[in-house]
Amino acid sequence: MRLDRSVASFPVVLALLFVCAGALAASPTANLHTLRTVRAFDGARKQGPLALHAFLVGMPKGADLHVHLSGAVYAESWIRAAGEDGLCIDKTKLSFEKPTASACGAGEISAATMLANMQQPGNQALYDKLIDAFSMRSFVPYAGWSGHDQFFSTFAHFSGTRASHTGEWVDEVVSRAAEQNEQYVELMETPPFAHAAALGYRIGWDADLPSLRRQLLDAGLDEEIAPTRELIAQALKVRSQREHCGTSQAAPGCKVEVRFLYQILRGYPPQQVFAQTLLGFEAISQIPEFVGINFVMPEDGYISMRDYTLQMKMLDYLHSVYPKVHISLHAGELAPGMVPPDELRFHIRQAVELGHAERIGHGVDVMYEDDPQALLNELAAKHVMIEINLTSNDAILGVKGADHPLPDYRRAGVPVALSTDDEGVSRIDLTHEYVRAAEEFSLSYTDFKQMARTSLEHTFLPGSSLWAHSDRFTAPVGICAHQPLGGDKPTAGCRKFLDASPKAAQQWELERRFRVFEAQW
Repeated sequence: MRLDRSVASFPVVLALLFVCAGALAASPTANLHTLRTVRAFDGARKQGPLALHAFLVGMPKGADLHVHLSGAVYAESWIRAAGEDGLCIDKTKLSFEKPTASACGAGEISAATMLANMQQPGNQALYDKLIDAFSMRSFVPYAGWSGHDQFFSTFAHFSGTRASHTGEWVDEVVSRAAEQNEQYVELMETPPFAHAAALGYRIGWDADLPSLRRQLLDAGLDEEIAPTRELIAQALKVRSQREHCGTSQAAPGCKVEVRFLYQILRGYPPQQVFAQTLLGFEAISQIPEFVGINFVMPEDGYISMRDYTLQMKMLDYLHSVYPKVHISLHAGELAPGMVPPDELRFHIRQAVELGHAERIGHGVDVMYEDDPQALLNELAAKHVMIEINLTSNDAILGVKGADHPLPDYRRAGVPVALSTDDEGVSRIDLTHEYVRAAEEFSLSYTDFKQMARTSLEHTFLPGSSLWAHSDRFTAPVGICAHQPLGGDKPTAGCRKFLDASPKAAQQWELERRFRVFEAQW
């Protein structure tokens, strides 16, 4: 598709020169390429969403920092895995079931049999119903069943496949990421915790958190760390094998770096939540592939709401014991009408001030919190990044367009970046979110470039940032200054700095990708 490259007016060009000059820290040629890229983007915007997608799919996007691994897998993959695992499909419940005595029960059909006989009457219809049940495809809210209900119900429908598929799921996600010029993802995953939960119930709740921690550790809470380490190692091995990484046939997905966030299920009694959270902090401290922790499950659930402050206090205590463990929290994934007004007033603030969150997932109800402007200023001052999930917020909360706080965050100088949340359930990808943001909020190419840089600035990768000042992408650290950003031959001092900092290395790579992308215009 040929994109409109018409010459912009002189005032626009002049303004863009000021915007781009500092951010690029590059040569006049690179600045010219950026101006041409801006004009190409503006031309695509005028042509409509299809042209925007064609432009944005190849744009460097940095990182996707809010991705639930199970929710990122498309329904078709789950159904294939069910066939490989010998599972049955309950035709009424539209869910996977284990066979009884090697046979499917009444009202069930073998997933493998269905897939092998799609020409048989009814099998295509059942397959289509499964995809709709596993996702938001074709969903229309109706009386008594909302988008929120449909979204969160999907996970129970496709559960039951073997954990050995984890590597396949990682491969699926990173392969899709590579196709869109992403280079880093943090995948939220829930490792085994049944033993920890059982200990929590056996010991019981104790508000004396240091004492409870000691009792759990003395009882062998850390027994599940070794299986978790093996699970992640095996998953990454399978991912690497499927993509032929390290060979001459290496797939593009090999270039996408992966880390994991340890998911905690917040919708359970405090003795289980604390035990699982403690296990998470211990595991993150010992398994380098895990870079942080997050709380999941519907924020408006009864226990999630009842124990919200208590759970933040748990994090406050555990952060004091494990200060190096990074924390990103789902907070403010609420909207008026879902919960009483008083419940909209404090979640984001407590996540930051009590829960020590360095990033906030969703943050949709920020303007309903007490003194929202002060909260926005605090988020900006503390450089707490907001993970923006536009399609998810629309589907689950019914919040979009003028009702979404993205413009409020940006006006206040709060760092923001787009993410997908559950791209398989939503039937989207990150490029879709970029197109949506461009259409709903009139974001520019330079806005998206800022977001891509912001995403890598706020990864939980170890090492110092490439940039001299947090969230100000105008000048790199001194050792890497006075040379083309993203250049193939950094100075010896800069190369040493990049080799010592995985975060800075990813940021340097993003600048290289911008140089390549912009040169085509």
